[in-house]
Amino acid sequence: MDLFYLPFIDTTASTIIFPKEESRHIAKVLRKQAGDQLQLTDGKGLEVIVEIEQIGLNQLSAKLLNKKRHLPSRVHLHLGIAPTKNISRMEWFLEKATEIGIQEITPLVCDHSERKVIKPERLEKIIIAALKQSKQYNKPLLNPMLSFKEFIAHKNEGFIAHCHKGEKIPLFQALESKNKITILIGPEGDFSRAEIAAASAKNFQAVSLGNQRLRTETAAIIATHTVALKAQ
Repeated sequence: MDLFYLPFIDTTASTIIFPKEESRHIAKVLRKQAGDQLQLTDGKGLEVIVEIEQIGLNQLSAKLLNKKRHLPSRVHLHLGIAPTKNISRMEWFLEKATEIGIQEITPLVCDHSERKVIKPERLEKIIIAALKQSKQYNKPLLNPMLSFKEFIAHKNEGFIAHCHKGEKIPLFQALESKNKITILIGPEGDFSRAEIAAASAKNFQAVSLGNQRLRTETAAIIATHTVALKAQ
């Protein structure tokens, strides 16, 4: 059954009205008919099953059959990541991280960042597409871009992954029993020493993601997957 994303679903109503764009997709691309069932989510844990009543190119209405609430993951991962110079790599990360299971992402502008502008609307569409494809009901939160300094100003602890020499603990060991986890992933040029020192002063622990030198998006995926395994 196809999963659709509607940010606002009124479960007290007997009929659900789809917006124009989704109505056209369902009618023209998927060629659904009256009587077909669809699965909906609001991205906040709600799953709804509906049956199409009337279908047109510009508006589709469906009867609500049943609903279910899915709890969020017991582990909340907030990843602060410097967007890559090649934005397609950042988009790939968001797609795969959503599939794996991530709760919150904040794009960061760092000292060595080569990309300081993003298109959040485009990134949101990628997250929503990945949410629907992987049949999940809790959509990751994409925050506005912040400077590194602004981000850590509101944090009291977390983990930072970098390539500079120094004492580090493997991430899978560092997680222990934490249920709220913040991880920082730097740009292609890595975090500056000043940023690492500032993070350390805010109780961010340096962690290792392996012995290899990783691309930004690869490091972010490894961090996301490691936390997702912990949450199982």
